[in-house]
Amino acid sequence: MNFNSRRSNVRAKNGMVSTTQPLAAMAGMKMLLEGGNSIDAAVAAAAALNVTEPHSTGVGGDLFALVWMSDEKRVRALNASGRSPLSASLDQLVRDGLTHIPDTSPYAVTVPGAVSGWGALLDHYGSMGLADALGPAIRYAGEGYPVSEVISDHWSAGAPRLSAGPAGAELLLDRRPPSPGDLMRLPTLATTLNEIAEGGSEAFYKGQIARKISGFVQSMGGWLSENDFCIHEPEWVEPISTSYRGYDCWQCPPPSQGANALMALNIAEGFDLQATGFQSSDTLHHLIESMRLAFADALYHITDPDKMITEVESLVSKEYAASRRKLISPDRALDIAPHGQPPAHHNTVYVSAVDGQGNACSLINSVFMPFGSGLVVPDTGIALQNRGASFSLNPSHINRLEPGKLPYHTLIPGMVTRYGELWASYGVMGAMQQAQGHLQVLTNMIDFDLEPQQALDAPRFSIRLGEGVAIENRASAEVINDLAARGHRMLAMPPHGGLFGSGQIITRDPDTGTLTGGSEPRADGYAVGW
Repeated sequence: MNFNSRRSNVRAKNGMVSTTQPLAAMAGMKMLLEGGNSIDAAVAAAAALNVTEPHSTGVGGDLFALVWMSDEKRVRALNASGRSPLSASLDQLVRDGLTHIPDTSPYAVTVPGAVSGWGALLDHYGSMGLADALGPAIRYAGEGYPVSEVISDHWSAGAPRLSAGPAGAELLLDRRPPSPGDLMRLPTLATTLNEIAEGGSEAFYKGQIARKISGFVQSMGGWLSENDFCIHEPEWVEPISTSYRGYDCWQCPPPSQGANALMALNIAEGFDLQATGFQSSDTLHHLIESMRLAFADALYHITDPDKMITEVESLVSKEYAASRRKLISPDRALDIAPHGQPPAHHNTVYVSAVDGQGNACSLINSVFMPFGSGLVVPDTGIALQNRGASFSLNPSHINRLEPGKLPYHTLIPGMVTRYGELWASYGVMGAMQQAQGHLQVLTNMIDFDLEPQQALDAPRFSIRLGEGVAIENRASAEVINDLAARGHRMLAMPPHGGLFGSGQIITRDPDTGTLTGGSEPRADGYAVGW
């Protein structure tokens, strides 16, 4: 039942980049070929994706990353996400009659953290400067590049958001989304990237770019100010982890939803998935229920870590997982997956890069929904994210809107170590699909011994909150019917990266240094190595 992607695993020794678009993968590879390391490659690929997939990512969005340096032998986590404006007011929105933050409104715009993340990664672990890493992106934006079929489709789907704003035409071709094969130039974005290349993060957060963005957001009725930009800082934070059958699985801590993946892995570890079988209804049932319980906890407990009441260590503990596992029946889906109380104590891009020395960067960069808020800052080519739409307007909710607060984040890069060495740098994009994508590709590789490409090719499910469980229509009718008989609301759908996530995986053999890469068959994913 695997997707017949006709893709072999990519194998190399000196370095590898795996991401969602071939031109961006080559931008990262260019850094490696010129003597750079995996961090240089990851930033270059992420910047190029700002140009080749502007509906998904860019300087107007946020970034999270995990870094493994072979000489340090430890995983580090970077949170380069932005906070809500200091002038943000829940009371104002409630008085205006809103029950949620509209995702195309200026109220949804938080401080973009991506540029600070690029700078922090290169300053701490890169071997090249920001100008070098942004070079390919600037060239693509200025000279143009041919648009692929998949990205043309995504561009078309997001175009209405752009058309609604005053400067959305800057990211369109003659006021229309580009068709496959069209040569797309983004001259205003090229100018912005060039300013960042020359002036670094300061040019973005303390210069005319911050002035343009804040002025535009305020003209649209929003709160973002120059001061919000000036006080923004990326944070190196302690990663969170759990063991899964002897593999150490690492994630970024809250406000990222990384704990979702770890909680689900902990619950699933108590079931003998090898015995129930690859893609069987028994295996899928237990994975789905594990994920549903993890979602219930994450959506109830996770927010800005400074505002959390529950300790994340309790959420990802084995003891808590054991108590949650008891709720799962082998033959009946939970009617409602409840959140627990531990004891006290929808568009994104992903890049995985590993170099010949075994250094790795697992990076995810996003504007959240297609073209984010759809608000493009005039004369900059910057589409502003709408991550603030994740805040609740319920004053009693842990993730309620407050000034200067980090919202709940779907972004999660992943990394796995074993016996103190890097084993995998990986990620699966797709809003709430990310954590469940992590669960599925890891169990595919660890429980069923699949190589990266085959782990990505395998059919996936997607828990659609409030709708049911989508499953790729490649799954057998017998499996789908069996899951439905257990009480799951099954939705058979065609395999599509927008529904079932888009992943990239690079593994490393510590004995030989051989890198093995796989890339998403449901999209334009591409792994390159040398």
